[in-house]
Amino acid sequence: MVERIAGNVISTILKHDAKITSYKIALLRAVNDVVLSFPDLRSYGQDVAIPLRLLAEFWVAYYWGFVQVDQPIWQGQRAIASSDTTLYVGTQRKNDMAFRPALTRFRAVWEQCLSGRARPSDGFFVINDLRVPRKRKTYPTGVLEAYEQVLKDISKTLEMPIRYAGPGNWTVFEKPIQFSNLSDRAIAVPSTQPQEKCLVVKAELWQVFREMSLWVEALCIHEWCLFTESIEQDNPNLDRGHIYKLLTERPGNRRPLTWERNNIDLLILEGNTFICPWTRREITQGIAYDLDHLVPVSVYPINELWNLLPADPKFNSQIKRDRFPTIERLQQAQPYFELAYRQYHASQSLAQVLQEDAAIRFSRLQHSAFTKSLAAAVVDFIEQVAETRNLGRFG
Repeated sequence: MVERIAGNVISTILKHDAKITSYKIALLRAVNDVVLSFPDLRSYGQDVAIPLRLLAEFWVAYYWGFVQVDQPIWQGQRAIASSDTTLYVGTQRKNDMAFRPALTRFRAVWEQCLSGRARPSDGFFVINDLRVPRKRKTYPTGVLEAYEQVLKDISKTLEMPIRYAGPGNWTVFEKPIQFSNLSDRAIAVPSTQPQEKCLVVKAELWQVFREMSLWVEALCIHEWCLFTESIEQDNPNLDRGHIYKLLTERPGNRRPLTWERNNIDLLILEGNTFICPWTRREITQGIAYDLDHLVPVSVYPINELWNLLPADPKFNSQIKRDRFPTIERLQQAQPYFELAYRQYHASQSLAQVLQEDAAIRFSRLQHSAFTKSLAAAVVDFIEQVAETRNLGRFG
């Protein structure tokens, strides 16, 4: 009964709440993505604290396609005169996204860094790259400063939809507070810092997001398309089909994984043997291999080291592709995940990276049995993503 009420809260916000921007839709979609990204938190059965910073990162990805300099897509009624500020007269919106200037600048700086025009899906690559410490270090200071500014602006903006979601003020979500002030009221998303301001999601609402993830995302995207189409745009030919494409496009290409591959090649040269988790083929010196994304990049572009394993290139490209293994196939693969993680963990170059990347994602790893618990956590992660998203499987 409690979960049914929580489900009604989500649908009511999306379909019936007053909206002068797309903020409420983006908020629920971001919470939904956080739930999907950290499935092991369900085992605590507690309220969950999500840093506003993490929600802001997802907003960067969602709104990325709307801030192309020569083709902006507005998310609210604009003032007659262009302005970098968001103004209100009573409840009347006088501009669209409060963070548009910061996000537009960040995208421009990032494009300049890469010497090319960004794709709508590149927002997801950006946020995942900048979550990983070793990849973050490869970006110039100007990109990182622009990114921090947009996260700061979005985090401030987030408090408005959090406050007004549902009837009245602070009725669905409490006012965000620093995690250090939550005491034992909630479990934190991995890597949450004590001073970070957090949104607390009630345990029963978290459970609804987990069980209805696919439905929540579909409804968010549907309502977002309708909302954007209702706003007067500079391009009169802009329709919901184009908006849908921007909101659903996922990365189809892969970023180079040169550093990871070089270190794995070195392990193989030193005599270590990897085993493809899907075909059980041995990968030794002279044997070709793919660096497989266990969670396909088209679903989530996760380049964290635990998600990258040597695999049979023919099977990876022709059979696995963007599909997920069945639970039986996953269980059979788990020992080979653990073998690879043991070898990563024994490497001077990869050990710290593996621990850092695992800490970003998983909350219940056992330090005394790190590689074994990591393999089990990865199996659970893959199964939860595949099940909640009803994704294609291979046996």
